[in-house]
Amino acid sequence: MIEAVLPRKTREIHNHHMDSTIWNEFEFRDDDIIIGTYAKAGTTWTQQIVAQLIFQGDPDLHTESLTPWLDIRVMPKEVKFDILGNQQHRRFIKTHLPLDALVFKPQCKYLYVTRNFPDIVWSLHNHLFNANDEFYEMFNETPGLVGPTLERPSADIKAFWYDLLRKDGYPMWSFWENIRSWWEFRDLPNVRLFHYNDLKKDLAGEMRNIANYLEIPINEERWPQIVEYYTFDWMRANAEKVTPMGGEAFREGAKTFINKGVSGRWKDVLSEADIQEYQELAVAELGEECANWVFGGAQV
Repeated sequence: MIEAVLPRKTREIHNHHMDSTIWNEFEFRDDDIIIGTYAKAGTTWTQQIVAQLIFQGDPDLHTESLTPWLDIRVMPKEVKFDILGNQQHRRFIKTHLPLDALVFKPQCKYLYVTRNFPDIVWSLHNHLFNANDEFYEMFNETPGLVGPTLERPSADIKAFWYDLLRKDGYPMWSFWENIRSWWEFRDLPNVRLFHYNDLKKDLAGEMRNIANYLEIPINEERWPQIVEYYTFDWMRANAEKVTPMGGEAFREGAKTFINKGVSGRWKDVLSEADIQEYQELAVAELGEECANWVFGGAQV
């Protein structure tokens, strides 16, 4: 029998948001769940989903405090290690890194969620444009910054789109390498890829798939409540419980972070030529099969 090739860490990534070196020191547990996404691809939603599955439907959870973004550089390493080291429940940990910048453990479960890139860009623009001054000070003035600072984008969302598309994710990080790194290992038994659109189409059904993959038994008596607590309506109404720092980093609070959850807002802004440019670049960067999955979903 040919032994499966496993992901291997080949590099470090350090920018205004992330420092991948922390994974080299992290003490894993065999049942850890690693939630990977590109920024604004459904990260907080996925964290809430996993939290409600683990805790079987608890409206009082403050999810963000339970599931730290391990590689975010502005929170001291010791604080994150203490939070996770003291947890007695099954841990679920967030990352925005490509898989080849992570330490991979075959005993753990890796859950990766993506979204069509224009939807990510529209959500990311809302996130960065509405962040307050303290948000930018945190990322730009915390000691140890590597590379350029993070600046607030202008209100021109189409200019922001061109930057991210044509400058390989600038001012954030590469979307293409993030997707490629996870897609390559999609067939491993402890890696599972999901798409934002599929979650939107059949949230309860996809949640059962995630629960089965994570080997979390479903309490059928609690299922209606579990489903309710990860809907967008519930999350917006309780945004302070699921938003990083309770939404303090945004000019209008936590509801700015939990935005619309709506796909396709870009369709009235991007021209046919813009969309064609994106789709052709996606196929060139990802291959046709992966690109088609990113465009619309459907399980891999």
